[in-house]
Amino acid sequence: MMTGSVFSTDELPSQERAQAWRDWMSTLFFGLESDLYGAEVFEGHLSNACAGDVIMTRLDANRHRVIRSPRLARASEASYIKIIAPWEGNAAVEQHGRQAWVRPGGWAIYDTTGSYEVANPERSHHLIVMLPKEQLTERGLRLDSLMGRHVGGASGISRVALEAMRHTYQELPSMTPEAARGAGDLILEMVRLSLQELAGRGNGATQREAFKDRIRDYIGQHLRDPALSLDRIAEVLRCSKRHLHQAFADEEVTLAQFILQRRLQACMRDLRNPLHQPRTITDIAFSWGFNNGAHFSRVFREHAGLSPSDFRAASLAASQH
Repeated sequence: MMTGSVFSTDELPSQERAQAWRDWMSTLFFGLESDLYGAEVFEGHLSNACAGDVIMTRLDANRHRVIRSPRLARASEASYIKIIAPWEGNAAVEQHGRQAWVRPGGWAIYDTTGSYEVANPERSHHLIVMLPKEQLTERGLRLDSLMGRHVGGASGISRVALEAMRHTYQELPSMTPEAARGAGDLILEMVRLSLQELAGRGNGATQREAFKDRIRDYIGQHLRDPALSLDRIAEVLRCSKRHLHQAFADEEVTLAQFILQRRLQACMRDLRNPLHQPRTITDIAFSWGFNNGAHFSRVFREHAGLSPSDFRAASLAASQH
């Protein structure tokens, strides 16, 4: 019988739960920072087990974000490809300038050897799967262009892979080590096939993803420019605004919302960073393309659940523990 580790805040005093959660997330996932959106009381549960070389974790927690900074990525020797597959709630994965929203019935993928962020804006019930990176690349599959993407889950091999991951996790307690290793090897192969299909050339889906990458790259390079707009992007990329909207039609957010979220996430990073403590909140906001303090405060509170000043105070206090 396969057994794993279980972590729960249920038995902890309320004042100890947030820090315990941060410690568990950092340990289980080889170096992560956790942002709890300033929550004073946090509830979370983690349960993990292994299917051979594949690490599987069930996460059930209040809204939160995790950040793997470039420093943490460099400091870790762990080399995994991670998958997030929600049972409930949704998540936004950001890596290499790409952002992929994933909801129940789908899965997204990212690389632990690079920096990334995963936002869980509502209570989350996710399956997180970690696969040894070298076992996916040993046949020459190039992964960089595939990370930070929504892979699928609605049909085809990506759906078969998703069901295999879910069923394997659920049945691990009754598997022998040999059976669990075989199931893990099967998951690795189906994920590899899913990524190979995602990397295919010449189909409409691939061309749309390439166009979305061009849009995201331009946004990333001009995020600090207050004049960044859909009109400007359409002019530079020589397309219509309608074409821009169509490219993002299958995303969780509109293109304008994507730009706003990227700016807010950049502000949150600076507000969390002790090195930026001497800077005013207004200076940070305006450096990322905002030009109205009242508007920034309102949209920041809607996104983070706290005012910018309260978010900064809570984040800096947490970093000192």
